Formats: sequence, C-alpha cells, structure tokens
Amino acid sequence: MRYLPQTPEEIEQMLEQIGVDSIEALFDSIPDELREKADEIDLPEPMSEISLHRHLEELAGNNRVVRRDVTSLLGAGCYDHVVPRSLDQLLLRAEFLTSYTPYQAEISQGTTKAIFEFQSMIAELLDMPVANASMYDGAHAAAEAALMAQRSFRRQPERNQVWVAESVHPEYRQAIETYLRWQDDVYFEFDIDESTGQLDVDGLRQRIEDPSRVACIVFQTPNFLGVYEDPTALVEWAHEQDILVVATFNEPHAFALAEPPGGFGVDICAGEGMGLGVGQAFGGPALGIFAARESELRTMPGRLAGRTVDSEGREGYVLTLSTREQHIRRERATSNICTNQGLMALAAAIYLSLMGKGGMSQLANLNMARARFARQLFEQKGIGTPAYDAPFFNEFVLELPVEAEGFIEDCLQRDLVPGFDLGTISDRWSNHLLVATTEMVQRDDIEAAAEVMEEVLSG
Repeated sequence: MRYLPQTPEEIEQMLEQIGVDSIEALFDSIPDELREKADEIDLPEPMSEISLHRHLEELAGNNRVVRRDVTSLLGAGCYDHVVPRSLDQLLLRAEFLTSYTPYQAEISQGTTKAIFEFQSMIAELLDMPVANASMYDGAHAAAEAALMAQRSFRRQPERNQVWVAESVHPEYRQAIETYLRWQDDVYFEFDIDESTGQLDVDGLRQRIEDPSRVACIVFQTPNFLGVYEDPTALVEWAHEQDILVVATFNEPHAFALAEPPGGFGVDICAGEGMGLGVGQAFGGPALGIFAARESELRTMPGRLAGRTVDSEGREGYVLTLSTREQHIRRERATSNICTNQGLMALAAAIYLSLMGKGGMSQLANLNMARARFARQLFEQKGIGTPAYDAPFFNEFVLELPVEAEGFIEDCLQRDLVPGFDLGTISDRWSNHLLVATTEMVQRDDIEAAAEVMEEVLSG
C-alpha cells in the first residue's frame, strides 16, 4: 500500500465538514484515564516514504523464515504442504476475487458451482455420501459434529453424552467442551492404549455405564500423536448401541493412502483442510471440512450447494437444505454458522483438481517415506525412541532422554524447530516430542536436523 497521507488542507476540509475543530476532538468520547498522552508515547520522527520503506525492510529482515533460515519439524495439526503456484494465480481470476457467501445463490452460479465441486471432491476423499460447503476450521467442525449428533436424538433428550478420545487434537477437545459447557454432565474423555497410542475400545466400554445416554463417540485418525486408527471395533460396538461415531482429522492427505473414515462406516467426519492448498499463513485462515451420512443430512450444520435443472432443462446450482438461522426461525436452526470458508474452499477445490488422484497418492507416499526415514535415523543416532508401536503417517512421537522443553529451546538457538512439546498437553509426556515431516522437508534437512539434535544432547 502506498504511503499517501492527506494534506493539511484536506484535513482541515474534512474537520470542517464533520463539524469539529481538531483531530483530537474526535477522541473526546474516550475517558482521559484511558487515553495515552501524545508526549508520553515514544514515537520516532516522521519519515519519508523512501525512509519508511527501508525501515520496514530492516524490521522484516529480523524474521527467521522457515526453509530459508530455519528447519522446522513442527506439525501438531498445522502442516507445511506445498501450495502450487498455479493455484495462487487461479485465485486471482476476476470471477473469484470476491469469493464470499452467495447471499443470492441463484445469481452466483460461479461461486455456487465451485462450492458444489468442493463438496463432491471432499465426499470422495473421505468416502462419505454428503459434504457441506465447509466450516471455519477443524476445531469448529468437530464441535459442530458433537452438536449435530445430539440433534439426531432430539426425540431422546436423555441421550446427549459426548465421549471424546484423549488422542483427539487438544484444541478440538477444548472447542467441543466449550460448546457443551452449559449442559450438565455430557462431556467425557476416555484414555488411549499407552503402548500403541490407539483407541482403547475395551476401556471405553467399561467406562460407559449406560450406552443409552450416549449420543456420539469422537476419535481422530491419524490421531494427534500421528497414529493411524482402525475404528472397526469401535464402530461396530457403537452402532450396536445406537451411538453415532464421529471421525476427526487434521491431515487429510493420509486418506490418499489409508482407508478414509467413511470406509469404516462412521456417521460424521469433521476436520481440518488447511493442508489442501490453503497454506499455513502464520496459522490461518483455516478450512473446516464436514461430511455425514445421508440419514443425517437434515441435521447437518452450515450450507449445502446442490445441482439441479431449470424449467428448460438447463443445469443450475442452488443452496439447498440450508437450515441456518438466516433461513429459518432461530430456534429451529441447526447451527449459528453464518457462512462458509468460500475462498479457502475454492483453494482446496483447485488444489485437489490440480493434484488429482495420482498426485495426492504420490504426495502422501512422499510424506510417509520422509517420516519413516526421520524416525529410523533419529532412533539410530540415539536421539530418542519411538513412543508407540503402531502405524503412522507423517508424524510420530519420540521419547527423549531429556525434558522436551529445554531440548527444544536449545535446538531453536541452532535454527531448528525439532517438533512439538507434548509436555504442554500432559505432564506424563514431558520428555515426548511430536515430530512431523512433509514433502517440504528434504532428506538433507532431516540429516542436518539429526546432527543438531545430537549436538544438543551431547552438550
């Protein structure tokens, strides 16, 4: 943006038009005790446009940039995946520059069709019959899935308990608990198997005293510890008890190789799609993905784009079954989500189109191979031992010989982010490091990271 301030004459004209004597008068409504005095603020002298631009460049130069200055093995739900250059260029097309909520869907055919294509590809990726137009992020999608499960039993109000696996992303768990906080005794968490990091279905059965009060069970795959889940036993038992099963995820690339949640017969899928061409962008924006069985379609939150034909047989796209608070009486709305992540969903649709089935499979294989190379190398060099004996995708847990917090701090001084400190989640994991590799981490990056880790441990 150009640095073009108003001239004194223009400012005087604006103040006269507003009807005040000075710029300071515009702030009279702010109490004096809440206002900083101008002479107490240590501001530099005004700069010219040239000097200001140089100053900002100097400030920006203090940043350490991942891949250029720092190697990062950090994942924990936010992964560094490639964003094709062609995707950025396509998003700049004039048709997409105002990609937002199609309030008048029937005259927003381009946007509505893009949403329909996004839904179709997400449904195929997850092996689910229906996907909606997207949610705000993975945590929001997971929380809405829990509420949707409760709505499915609205004629059985006593069936409202939500049981969440400990291996679900902690932010997802926090969001679900926050949504349910005003309901008494409905939110519960259950433990995982300490040797595999996977679901402990037998332990869950023992903990649930009355299955007739449970609306849904929520698990994640690959879970927060990077471990693949086989929910076959969970789904079979839950459905025998008329309990819905919700699968969350934050790494959809895994489903290009492994069985997607829909293949196991889960009822709702809700997770994060940031890795599908959206990019990390300092942590956001994100892309919530949501899909469900057709039997649950009318209780699904958000919006849904459908394809139809008009009276002359011409193809058209509309918003259908949209039970948002703007469309129906508030007390009957399925959720209060007002829109969808239009631009992010469009980016994901373009990304999936560019990658195709073959590209997604190749990328997933590359992710998995890099993670296995890293885990084997780190174990060989005595940096840590794998904490769980179970299949994993591109993320794994190392049990370190030292506390993870101090280890990470020392690695940061050597321009390496070695992973995520699981001790921030639970004290029992204080020496556990969650390590992630993607296609953006090369083999020589992993080898260099191993050298740094060795130095830190030896020091």
